[in-house]
Order: sequence, then C-alpha cells, then structure tokens
Amino acid sequence: MSVLVTQSLTKQFGSFTALKDVSIDVREGEVYGFIGPNGAGKSTTIRILLGALKASGGRAEIFGKDVWQDALEIHKRLAYVPGDVHLWPNLTGGEVIDLFGRMRGSYNQKRKNELIELFSFDPTKKCRTYSKGNRQKVALISAFSSEADLFILDEPTSGLDPLMERVFQECVAQEKAQGKSILLSSHILSEVERLCDRVGIIREGEMIETGTLEELRHLTRTNLTVRTKEPLTGLTELKGVHDVEQEDGTVHLQVDGEELDLVMKHISGYGIVKLESGPPTLEDLFMRHYEGGGAER
Repeated sequence: MSVLVTQSLTKQFGSFTALKDVSIDVREGEVYGFIGPNGAGKSTTIRILLGALKASGGRAEIFGKDVWQDALEIHKRLAYVPGDVHLWPNLTGGEVIDLFGRMRGSYNQKRKNELIELFSFDPTKKCRTYSKGNRQKVALISAFSSEADLFILDEPTSGLDPLMERVFQECVAQEKAQGKSILLSSHILSEVERLCDRVGIIREGEMIETGTLEELRHLTRTNLTVRTKEPLTGLTELKGVHDVEQEDGTVHLQVDGEELDLVMKHISGYGIVKLESGPPTLEDLFMRHYEGGGAER
C-alpha cells in the first residue's frame, strides 16, 4: 500500500522549470531514500509535499489526500524534520518539544523522555545557546515522539556527530519495524545504504533512477586507492571492477561489494604498499555515473 505518491509532478518559477515529471512512490513500512546533488529539486519536492508550495502540474497525495487541498488533515499524521532547524531563542529545548506536541494534539511523553536520554540532550537550556546539532536534536525528538505514520526527513543528521547519527539510525529502524513510512532526503550515501529499502535519484528536477540498492548496485561500490611493489595489471579483466585509473604508480578503482574479496586477493599478489578504501561520495557518484548535464544550479 502506498502512503505517499507523486505522479508527473512539475513546478515552474516563471520560465524556470524546477521539477519535471517527478514520480515517487513511498509504501507503508518502507524507508525511501531521496538523493541528488544540491539544486536538484529535493527541497522543492518536499515543500510541495508539505503543502508549502503549490505544484504547477501533476499529482501529489499523502494518505490518499491531496497535499495542497488537505494539508491540515495530512499534517496530523506527518512529522517533518528540516536540515536547518530554527527555534524560538527564548524558549528552552524542552518547552519547544512540548509546544510541538501540543500543536499536534498528542504525543508520547514516555517516548519523549527516552529520546532525550538517547540523544544526550539537555532540554533545560535556552534555544539561543544550542549548537546546530542540538537544534537538530529538538526536531528529531519532536518527530520521533509524535507517533506519526509518515516521517519526511530532509538532511536530518546535519550537524550531528557520528554517535548521534547512529542513534538516529536506530530510531528510524524502530519506526520502520512499527510499520511507519519514511522519506529520507540525504547526501550521505552510507546512511542511505544502511537505512533505505529503495532509492530515487533526482538530477536537474528529473527522476533519473529508482530502485532497490541491489538494483542500483553502483551506489554501494567501494572506492580503492592502491600502490603496489610491482606494476598492477589485470584489473579490468576482473568481475566487479569499474573506473580503473592509474596515476604516478597509484591505481584508483571502484569495486562491487560482492567482488571485493576476489579483487583484494588479486591485488595482494603484487605486494601492497598502500591501500585506502571508502564508500563513494554523492559527488563522486554523480561525476562518474551521471556526468554530462549534471551541474548544480
């Protein structure tokens, strides 16, 4: 069952087309990753879904209701976390969380207290004293204590340290286990890989790929930088090896996760002097796989 659906969604600002035929389908109990470079149209899409912008064309529905006409009804079952949280400077974090809860009509006090502890958050301080990470925690605690059916999360871990990112990921997993749906907009590919069931990639206002991470295997490749005692050869003949580049005796390549063991055995035969590995960044993904018309705007 689909909780959030857009079909051929378009948005124009004068002669500029910000979105063109954007179609998204978020199902019940699913974490859907919505990724793309800056300026791709992610925030415009989310503002339309929240009822803050009116689409120029197409259809957008949440819980079977029109996002523009029925925004008030939809928001009773929806929680939203932006990437840049602005709060009332003279209220404490705890007062803001309670205010959001009362505005919603109801929220889980017990869950709120658990989340405050999990996120190591001090709710007694004034919001003007909070760092970006702590302002983010206010929004996350408010959202996850709201008992919403759909969470729209736009760069939700912006400003959080790695430990708090892990707490966030655990919260998402818990909501999913309860059958809740999550639309996660993120530029952190490792986060998307860890959390999402399916992924939609947007570039220049158009959806260019949608599928499971298994189907979009190039998202989960490992970047390797290798220097060996003997000249490294035969890589291009190995299964799962992509984008091999050589520079001053150093080899750069990408390897599919399931072939990593075989590739490393091959490389080790040449005497490894230096080895660096890491997941591809979103910038790297777009440079390598979607170059040609992928410039930011």
